[in-house]
Amino acid sequence: MEQLNELSYALDTFYFLMAGALVMWMAAGFAMLEAGMVRAKNTAEILTKNIVLYAVACILFMLVGYNIMYPGDAAISPYFPGLSFLLGSENVAIDDSYYSARSDFFFQVVFVAAGMSIVSGAVAERMKLWSFLGFAVVFTAFIYPIQGYWKWGGGWLDAAGFNDFAGSGIVHMCGASAALAGVLLLGPRKGKYGPNGSVMPIPGANMPLATLGTFILWMGWFGFNGGSQLAVSNFENANAVAAIFVNTNMSAAGGVVAALLTVRLIWGKADLTMALNGALAGLVAITAEPLTPSPLEATLIGAVGGLLVVFAITTLDRLRIDDPVGAISVHGVVGMFGLMVVPLTNTDASFAAQALGLVAIFAWTFVASLIVWGIIKMIFGLRVTEEEEYEGVDISECGLEAYPEFSNRS
Repeated sequence: MEQLNELSYALDTFYFLMAGALVMWMAAGFAMLEAGMVRAKNTAEILTKNIVLYAVACILFMLVGYNIMYPGDAAISPYFPGLSFLLGSENVAIDDSYYSARSDFFFQVVFVAAGMSIVSGAVAERMKLWSFLGFAVVFTAFIYPIQGYWKWGGGWLDAAGFNDFAGSGIVHMCGASAALAGVLLLGPRKGKYGPNGSVMPIPGANMPLATLGTFILWMGWFGFNGGSQLAVSNFENANAVAAIFVNTNMSAAGGVVAALLTVRLIWGKADLTMALNGALAGLVAITAEPLTPSPLEATLIGAVGGLLVVFAITTLDRLRIDDPVGAISVHGVVGMFGLMVVPLTNTDASFAAQALGLVAIFAWTFVASLIVWGIIKMIFGLRVTEEEEYEGVDISECGLEAYPEFSNRS
């Protein structure tokens, strides 16, 4: 029996770590997707943001965030977990023989980095680099962990019966809510919106790169959802992980096809950017409950997500909310849908509890982020100058260009 427990412990820990590595690889996916969707003159800056935000998330979650999100018996209340600093040096097991505590930290830290990556794309091409990084510190240390504690740390949303298996709300909608608050204070890019409500397309510089980023994110999502099963070492968990992988894949496929058919019917063209966002929308939609649907149900859930994201992106443009990569629509609007569709396949979930969690996560994240963005705006400013925006933030913020051989500068 002892040998069996040690083998299960080792296997589950290894699986957890490899799933976390797949989610870490999503950082590359976000970087490539965003770099492809912005103009060439802003590429180096968006890449800088992505690698630095990952490092900031790792450090701040170690120093503060993890102990806030998982306070255990040290929690002050179901609503506020209290403050606890610095991840300890011990490497103990979870539940004596489940998996290593260190593997749990690694898996959770790559999730908070994914949430912050969502913000990066939405505020691209006009935000000051250091203002963005300042927000990343607060988001990863406090804003994200507090709402994560409410469900995954055993707080009040968990007690209320709210379900979010891998984070349609806790990760994706949370990141999108923070992004929305920043975009509203930041304003649109120059030239994006014309008189009389007209919308001027601003094409991205590198569609192959954006497509590569989407495929990387698709691959990483198997760790995102599959790792959230937390174990693989017995019959039940192994079958669950296999079902989660299949449903995650089928939902993404449904999202691609639905988004592409929708834009073909509306615009008469096969829009690649909408197909890419359709894939991501399908992935976000299934993340709240990737286990209980059948493969066909997962495909249909993803298809609805792909349909929704097309109309969400166009609606935000009509509202003059400028999101260069569609992050608010993909992760926010479809994240909400993903939460609310859970009771259709999971009989343990209720629409009331799902709505409660949706409103609570959005309200907390949006208001807290709006306050933090507002303070940063008053002290440091959020937006680069009009001249810097015209020239591209690569030069003003990073002092280099991603594609210098294509520059007109001598």
